[in-house]
Amino acid sequence: MIPPPHSEHGVDELCATGLELYERALREGRVSGTDISAAPCLVDLGLLHPAVTDPTRLEPADPAIAMHRLLRTSAERIADERRRELLLAETFAPLLRLDGRRNTASDLPGISVLSGIARINEAITTAMADASHELLAIQPYDGRSPAARLAASLGRDQALLDRGGRIRTLYQHTQRHSPAVIARYEQLDGDAEARTLDQVTERLVVVDGTIAFIPANKDRTLALEVRHPVLIHHFVITFDRLWHMATPMYPQAAPQPAPGGVTPRQRTIAALLVEGHTDAVIADRLGLNIRTAREHIAKLASTLGSESRAQLGYLIGRSGILDQGS
Repeated sequence: MIPPPHSEHGVDELCATGLELYERALREGRVSGTDISAAPCLVDLGLLHPAVTDPTRLEPADPAIAMHRLLRTSAERIADERRRELLLAETFAPLLRLDGRRNTASDLPGISVLSGIARINEAITTAMADASHELLAIQPYDGRSPAARLAASLGRDQALLDRGGRIRTLYQHTQRHSPAVIARYEQLDGDAEARTLDQVTERLVVVDGTIAFIPANKDRTLALEVRHPVLIHHFVITFDRLWHMATPMYPQAAPQPAPGGVTPRQRTIAALLVEGHTDAVIADRLGLNIRTAREHIAKLASTLGSESRAQLGYLIGRSGILDQGS
């Protein structure tokens, strides 16, 4: 009868066939060399060895001695594995520190990076589809017509209003008379409001107070999707403070007073001039082109009777216009 093939197992294990043969060798004192083909592991483990007087037969090793030797071998192997673990830990420790220094926004909990205008719009649309409470948006003027962007978002905004939601949007004063912005609010049906400020923060979208989107690079082809509650709370608080300082635009526009012949925009320009900003920086901060900004500066200089840039700063400080409310 041909014995079944010997199954593979660890060097510190004893298979059932091997155990049975070893027990027989202990009882009988020896076994035939041909029997070992059923359990070659017994020789590998040192549990059977050739008899001195008859090499064709195998004698069993003392079980106590064999067990002690196998335990020592096992302990040495475990110790070696621990040494390898320590070596790996020591090798990777400086690498882990390097990796920790390069943490990006995408590594932070509640923050992920979106790449590409299409992907950003898709993520906002998905967030809006689940919204039912409120959309907060800050839309600074970037020098380009907002018509295409506003048209693309009209459907998802109206869907929120149809679910009983509310929309509040902050624009810069330069957008108060924009045909695209005006047309947007004429088409929306529901609780939608818009206000304007001379200066606003970067673009911001907050959906239902649980998810926000902010630009992650200058050309806005990267964005951060933020779900961290602390950051969301900060965005909402910032928006509310700007909202209360802003001038109503829709549904009912409020007039912008010009005490002393100085408009609110000229007052803002005056403050930026006193801070030492160039015409280009002022134009960028207010969402104006540089030519329009210079026209406002010239009108301000004429109103205050200034003949030079240096004198204009002095006259602004002496006039008290920066102390007047906006």
